[in-house]
Parts: sequence; structure tokens; C-alpha cells
Amino acid sequence: MADAHKLDCESVSDTCRFIIQSENEEETVELAKKHMKEVHGQEFSDDELREEHLQIV
Repeated sequence: MADAHKLDCESVSDTCRFIIQSENEEETVELAKKHMKEVHGQEFSDDELREEHLQIV
């Protein structure tokens, strides 16, 4: 079974319930970057997202 990559805004924000989970790491990173920029007004590099926000489940 492949690992899934996950961003869970709900775990760090009490106002955002957005969750991304995919076996495709690149897809997860791109969707996470888009969400963080459009919803939270924050920009992250791919590496920052991987290190600070993505979980492997």
C-alpha cells in the first residue's frame, strides 16, 4: 500500500476545515500551495510545505 500525503488545516486552525490527502505527493503539494495562498494569503515553497505542513499517513 502506498503512503498518502496529507495537509490538514483543521489540525492547526479552528476556522478552516480543509483537508487534502493523496498518494501523489506533487498533487498534494500543488493543491496545498493553492489553498494556502487563496484562502490564507500565505505563500510557501514546495520544500516549506513538505517540511512544515504535510504529513505522511
